[in-house]
Amino acid sequence: MIADVSKSDKIVVEKSTVPVKTAEAIEKILTHNSKGINYQILSNPEFLAEGTAIEDLFKPDRVLIGGRETPEGRKAVQALKDVYAHWVPEDRILTTNLWSAELSKLAANAFLAQRISSVNAISALCEATGANVTEVAYAVGKDTRIGPKFLNASVGFGGSCFQKDILNLVYICECNGLPEVANYWKQVIKINDYQKSRFVNRVVSSMFNTVAGKKIAVLGFAFKKDTGDTRETPAIDVCKGLLGDKAQISIYDPQVTEDQIQRDLAMNKFDWDHPMHLQPTSPTAVKQVSCVWDAYEATKGAHGLCILTEWDEFKTLDYQKIFDNMQKPAFVFDGRNIVDPEKLREIGFIVYSIGKPLDAWLKDMPAVA
Repeated sequence: MIADVSKSDKIVVEKSTVPVKTAEAIEKILTHNSKGINYQILSNPEFLAEGTAIEDLFKPDRVLIGGRETPEGRKAVQALKDVYAHWVPEDRILTTNLWSAELSKLAANAFLAQRISSVNAISALCEATGANVTEVAYAVGKDTRIGPKFLNASVGFGGSCFQKDILNLVYICECNGLPEVANYWKQVIKINDYQKSRFVNRVVSSMFNTVAGKKIAVLGFAFKKDTGDTRETPAIDVCKGLLGDKAQISIYDPQVTEDQIQRDLAMNKFDWDHPMHLQPTSPTAVKQVSCVWDAYEATKGAHGLCILTEWDEFKTLDYQKIFDNMQKPAFVFDGRNIVDPEKLREIGFIVYSIGKPLDAWLKDMPAVA
């Protein structure tokens, strides 16, 4: 413990995403376990993204430092600011009070997740009306007040931060008597769950209302490209939904191990983490899953193909070869909108791309709730 080894005054820096007022709790604990030593607690949340962490560290768009608004607090903030000044331009180093810094990290992740859920909500409306979500997002993103980032419709967001931080925000709101605000942020997660459920329903309804006994190839299991991280990946919910209808699933991801995939599909989840209808996968259901190390092997003999991670290699696959080796009719369900649906239709695929005008085949299928 820091208090046990401290012989002189210390600056303690929070780096992790924490609830607002955590610094106050840390300060109390350290103060009550030390005699005559003063601690200055700073909040310096990291804004690194998986896959670009080194670049984000050396070329951050901002560095945020929060401290007490006292002479000692300002001195501590300046000390940390001087460290960053060796490689970060001064205008990118922001200083705030402690609580603003702690809340800013939560708010940043909540806003990013909100944008994803917003465009995904629009994607459902696009499918219902014949609009194209890519065109809509491009037009919206041209508004300089909005911008183009995080407006790519998909099967849903994942990763270790977004859902956790939104739930953290919800908890803080509820504790501070703000149920309406808490419900607003809960809706971001509900839309994310709805998008995953909607994707599963689209797969099942398109394939004659059942995938029982059918082989479904899943390309991509990580929550995003350039990482092997599967925490809260939408692929878990999609696979569990398909397994619930007794599909046979063949999975390929260039960085996720078979052991990790099997653990993710077998583990229990809290209701808040995943939709209620997606129950823990039974050992029997896990036997319906195979993991291979080649996209062509995964799709061989498959009735349908689901793209769940936007790996670059999936954009350049030989889809004619894949089509020739699949059962007919052959379906592609693009959960990341990374392939050209028209080119695939020319090959012979029946294609579903999120938020894009529906294939004629899909228009004749029952509406997806």
